[in-house]
Amino acid sequence: MGYELRVERAAPLAYAELASVISAGAGFELRGTQEAGELVAWHGDSAHHIATWSGRLAGRPGSDWQVAQLARVADMLGGWLVGEDGETYGLRNGVVEQVNGSATYEFGKLEEIVAAGPTEWST
Repeated sequence: MGYELRVERAAPLAYAELASVISAGAGFELRGTQEAGELVAWHGDSAHHIATWSGRLAGRPGSDWQVAQLARVADMLGGWLVGEDGETYGLRNGVVEQVNGSATYEFGKLEEIVAAGPTEWST
């Protein structure tokens, strides 16, 4: 996709808090250091890049699965996802959605998207 989504929240996110939350979250792993890290999510026996840490957490998803994983992490951190154009992504009633002004787009049910795995978007 090449389009960046970043995790934002009211309070700044510290690496120690990110590491604490991620270690408690099933299916995620934080690699690297507090200066430069990587968040991966597991599907089956494979780890897939979700986001990069460099003082903030941001990813460039290439599938609905990656958007859903980023939305899960943002939710775990008490935050939300924001796209380059100001739209927000999040979870509502178990559904991954994008909100842009008054328009809402539903990606689908979180559990179904996560179960389906990281199928790349076609171009």
